[in-house]
Amino acid sequence: MDETFGVRLRERIRALGPLCVGVDPSRELLESWDRGDTVEGMEFFARAALEAVVGTAAAIKPQVAFFERFGSEGYRVLEQLISDARDADVLVVADAKRGDFAVTNAGYAEAWLAERSPLRVDAVTASPYLGVDALAPLFTLAQENGRGVFVLVATSNPEGRVLQRARTPEGERVEDLVLRSVAELNNRNDGLGSFGVVIGATRDAPEFDLAHLGGPYLVPGVGAQGASAEDVARLFTRCPKNTVLVNVARSILNVGPERAALRDAARRWRDDLNQALA
Repeated sequence: MDETFGVRLRERIRALGPLCVGVDPSRELLESWDRGDTVEGMEFFARAALEAVVGTAAAIKPQVAFFERFGSEGYRVLEQLISDARDADVLVVADAKRGDFAVTNAGYAEAWLAERSPLRVDAVTASPYLGVDALAPLFTLAQENGRGVFVLVATSNPEGRVLQRARTPEGERVEDLVLRSVAELNNRNDGLGSFGVVIGATRDAPEFDLAHLGGPYLVPGVGAQGASAEDVARLFTRCPKNTVLVNVARSILNVGPERAALRDAARRWRDDLNQALA
C-alpha cells in the first residue's frame, strides 16, 4: 500500500465530505429496528448501515464492543463488514480503543493493522493512558502498511475530563501532552500524517494549537450527544481543510431500518457538515 492513510483520508473527505457513520449494533438500536438482539439481527443491521451510506460517507466506524459481545460469531460479522466496506471503497476506522504495554500493543497492531489479518482496517482508535510511547508498535505497523491510528485525546464523555485535563508536574495538561506527542510523530513533508486524534465536539478547545497537529481529527459527540455541525466548525476553525472526519451514529441509525431513510439522514448530515466546514 503505497499511499499513506493520511493522504487517502484527505482525498476521500475532499471527494465525499467529512461524514463518518458509526455502526453501533447495540441492543437498543437492534430492538428499535424490530430486530432481535442476536447475531442475525446484528448482521442485518451492519449490512443495512453500510449499504445506506456508500457514496455518501467517507468512512464507517464500527464500535467493536457491540460485535465483541457475541464472541466469535460477532467477530465473523465484523470481519464481513470490514471486507464489504473495502469492496465498496469505504474507509473503515475500527473503534477498538486498544492500548496496553508495548509488548501487548504489538499483538493489537497485528490484529488491526497487519495485511494478513481478516480484521485489518484503514485505521484503529487507541488509548494513550499507559503512555503514548507504549503505542509505538501500532504506529510502526500503521506506517509500514499505509494505515492509521487515532489516539484518544479529549473524549466526548464528561467523566473523561478529570483525567484528560489534569496537569503534569511541568504544568502541561495531559490532553495537550498527547496532542504534542502525536504532532511530533506527524512531522513530515509529504502530505497529511497518518496519526490522528479523537476530540469530542462537546469539548472546549485544548491549549495546544490544533492547526499544528499535522494529522487528521476524528470527532465524536455530534448529533445525539448534543454537538452540532457548527460546534465542529468552531472547534476546528483554523485546521487544514479536509482533515476533520466527523462521526455521527445514533442520529442516523435511529431512523432505520429502511435504507432510504438511513440514506436520507446520512446525506442531510453530510450536507450540513460540508456547509459548516466549508
